[in-house]
Amino acid sequence: MKISKDRLELLKEIMALDFSLIELNLYLDTHPDDEKALMVFKQYSCKSKELKEKYENQYAPLIAANGANRDWRWIEDPWPWEIDYEMGGK
Repeated sequence: MKISKDRLELLKEIMALDFSLIELNLYLDTHPDDEKALMVFKQYSCKSKELKEKYENQYAPLIAANGANRDWRWIEDPWPWEIDYEMGGK
């Protein structure tokens, strides 16, 4: 199943931000007084939330918990392992 280039780019940006948030969280576990890292963590958190809301409004829920309104469209989309992240879908 093919997905649009815009959708794929948005999904990749969300994944990159979430990866960075995990890494920053691990860093902050050992450097809790690093104000700059905390500021970046907060900025990335806000951006991730914003992009996830945008994705869900334009396409489909990212996780089942967000589909509590019984909108099961997400099941029709490709699973993460089915997406060719370089070419835009299978």
